[in-house]
Amino acid sequence: MTTGTDARLERIGTDGSYVIVPMDHGLTMGAVQGLKDIESTIDGVTRGGADAVLTQKGIAPRVHDNKNGKGYIVHLNGSTTIGPDEQDKRVTGTVEEAIRVGADAVSFHINVGSNYEPDQVTQLSEVTAEASRFGIPVLAMAYARGPGVDSADPESLGHAVRLAEEVGADVVKTGYSGDADSFEHVVESTRLPVVIAGGSRGTDRETLEMVRGAMDAGGDGISMGRSIFQHEDPEAIATAVSGIVHDDRSVDEALTESGLALEV
Repeated sequence: MTTGTDARLERIGTDGSYVIVPMDHGLTMGAVQGLKDIESTIDGVTRGGADAVLTQKGIAPRVHDNKNGKGYIVHLNGSTTIGPDEQDKRVTGTVEEAIRVGADAVSFHINVGSNYEPDQVTQLSEVTAEASRFGIPVLAMAYARGPGVDSADPESLGHAVRLAEEVGADVVKTGYSGDADSFEHVVESTRLPVVIAGGSRGTDRETLEMVRGAMDAGGDGISMGRSIFQHEDPEAIATAVSGIVHDDRSVDEALTESGLALEV
């Protein structure tokens, strides 16, 4: 890791922990709730405490004036929900292109255990090699997904995060195993900072309990898209999540501090 990489990691996190809001879903799902007026959503989540937002390269002009000085990550592959196979992520950009549009870091998605794993391993390795030349951090989105693979199995998730470290990533995002005890194995499988994905949106309490569990297991934050940008109040839920990740709040404290309802 270079001085440049270290400096840029500080731009996308706070004291080694991360609240990242991916909004690359326009490629995947179209202009869904929260992404039509992406400028307002970016403004809200960064005011609420998100350290960084993440999009595809073409959205960069809509990001910079609205991110309130926070970090920016450009995602380098993708697929659509209406295509033949959503797990078949195709390359959409390069590290150099990301630098040109003002990115502080890049991200790349790999489905460990899928039929596309071999190509995605090669592609991720190429991204980390190119990124290291420029001192750009790489967030590997390493999921356990494929035929016969349990996407919440801690052993499979541990394998996925270790793969990310083995090929040179700097931060790794993966699925949550369901509870803090089992997620400890995932965190212990790598020396990289581990952040959890959100998946489809649940209740506020369910989202925050997942975040609290990941942090209790030794995790380093979150990279949650739909749970935050599709919320009726993206700023409030970002505030709540940030309160747990950065201020070690309980779920009830985070709900109260953010002004969200204390659901039971």
